[in-house]
Amino acid sequence: METKLLEVRNLHTHFKTEDGVVPSVNGISFSVAKGETLAIVGESGCGKSVTSLSIMGLVAPPGQVVGGEILLEGQNLLALNKKELRKLRGNKLSMIFQEPMTSLNPVFTVGNQLGEVFRLHQNMDKQQARGRSIEMLETVGIPRADKVVDYFPHQLSGGMRQRVMIAMALACNPALLIADEPTTALDVTIQAQILELLKKLNDEYDTGVILITHDLGVVAEMADRVVVMYAGEVVEQANVFELFASPKHPYTKGLLGSLPKLDEQREELESIPGAVPNPLEMPGGCAFHPRCPLATEQCQSKKPSLVEVAPDHLARCLYA
Repeated sequence: METKLLEVRNLHTHFKTEDGVVPSVNGISFSVAKGETLAIVGESGCGKSVTSLSIMGLVAPPGQVVGGEILLEGQNLLALNKKELRKLRGNKLSMIFQEPMTSLNPVFTVGNQLGEVFRLHQNMDKQQARGRSIEMLETVGIPRADKVVDYFPHQLSGGMRQRVMIAMALACNPALLIADEPTTALDVTIQAQILELLKKLNDEYDTGVILITHDLGVVAEMADRVVVMYAGEVVEQANVFELFASPKHPYTKGLLGSLPKLDEQREELESIPGAVPNPLEMPGGCAFHPRCPLATEQCQSKKPSLVEVAPDHLARCLYA
């Protein structure tokens, strides 16, 4: 039996606004094993990034985790104070953010920012931290790392900055790495290199990875299991082969149908009509019913539960 590195149980994260309470994450549960890559997919606004920030303890006011448990190696992160969480972040728990230019401080060198991780978590002096920083830059494939360590972020390309972010995230060999759209701002060849790098590090260090993306091509390439989110809820969960071969939820089918396929010639790709609903004006019954081609009257009034529709395959649909 594989050991569960992370368990998220019935997580609720709400934002208090002038117009009311926005339930951004609404009772989601999933787990990640050591060395496993779990992809969380869905359109913008479905709660993917808020889920990752909730795990990291980085939800900013007016947002707040209001319920559930987040267990990392059995320890409930929601029971920790800020100081204890800070000690954990960057050490056991790391995150690669989607925009490296805003995540790196423009007035400090790469070595200064990377070295801080070693000084903070591993009590190294400046010289030792610099040496380890150069090693980490080499690990993530940065050429002339001994020179780059003294560069400022603006002197690096987007791909190089993202590699620096990965080096920072992996500096202390974290047990769990969260990658939030790690290739969004990069061109396709650099994307492939970054994903290859993440895969290699995942294999070498047995790190558990949560990959947050809306790119199903990346999911097929990287993930072991997939969680599909819609309107703050998990609507489907399965291993990657099962999900691509036999999707059960109409939303997942719509996402997969919008991908171009090499073996098919089509005039136009399928699309899912409409948009993710405003969390303050959630439709009754199934949240997806206004956009669903299979919706019936029952879908408008009855809220479906997340149930097992095949071995280790969950879906939230009355007709799955």
